[in-house]
Parts: sequence; C-alpha cells; structure tokens
Amino acid sequence: MAVVQSTYATDHAVGFLGMVANGETSNRISRTVEDATAIAFGRPVWRGAGDHGCILAATAGTLLGITIANYAVPPVQSTGANVDSYPQYATAGILTQGVIWVTAGEAVTDGAQAYAVPSTGVIVDTSTDNVIMPGWFFDQTVASGALVRLAKR
Repeated sequence: MAVVQSTYATDHAVGFLGMVANGETSNRISRTVEDATAIAFGRPVWRGAGDHGCILAATAGTLLGITIANYAVPPVQSTGANVDSYPQYATAGILTQGVIWVTAGEAVTDGAQAYAVPSTGVIVDTSTDNVIMPGWFFDQTVASGALVRLAKR
C-alpha cells in the first residue's frame, strides 16, 4: 500500500484571514461591494456611495467593519477561479463587533489602536497618515505580515 502522507507539520495554523476568531459576542452585517477591484477577506471596509454599499478606500468616520471569510463567494467570472475576496457587486459579510483574524501591516502590540492605510486597507498601529478604526484594537503582539486577532468589544 502506498504511503499517503509521511511528514506532518509541528504546528497547525491558528486561523486564516477573515475568520471569526472565537465565540465572543459579535455582530455581522452585509453590504454590496462597490469597488471594481475585489475586496480581500480580513480587510476593513467603509461606507460606499450607495445606501447598501461598501468600499476599501478608508475615509474618516465611515468604517463599517472587517470583511468575514466566505468561501461560497462566486468565482472570478473571467477565470472561474475562487479567490479569498469579494468581487464587485458581491454581498460581503462584515464583522462590526467581535474578534477576527487579519494580517498585521507592520509589527503591532497587544492593546494598540488599529489604523487603516487609506489606499490599501492594510491594518497597522501607526496613526501617522492613516485612518483610525474606532474601537478596534490588536489582541496580541506580532511581527509584520503575521496573522493577528483584531478585536472590537
């Protein structure tokens, strides 16, 4: 009989982008993606131009929440491939309160206020030239590029 798997990782992934991190009280809403470019899972989204729209570009005072991973999102029309993002006109799940896994855009510390880089939606703890994400704080200390829990309680 052939060996199916002979090596194993020493550790398992703790989460993935856009995954709700735990069972704490949370609130979820949905909005229609207005951006022509897809919005990745685990990114902050802001109120769009339409009554039920959301966009990636950060603008002060209009934060809706963080996109939740949803692998039932339709595939990209031109390629048929599934990707970890919401395409234009898709209904995005958004966490407005709770704890969610995101990527740290720089080295961040536990308890630090979260900010979004306006053009990319990268989440950092540096306020300079970035837009505050009111009520959202990092829930652990990690290096740049690592998965990190982001919480709004």
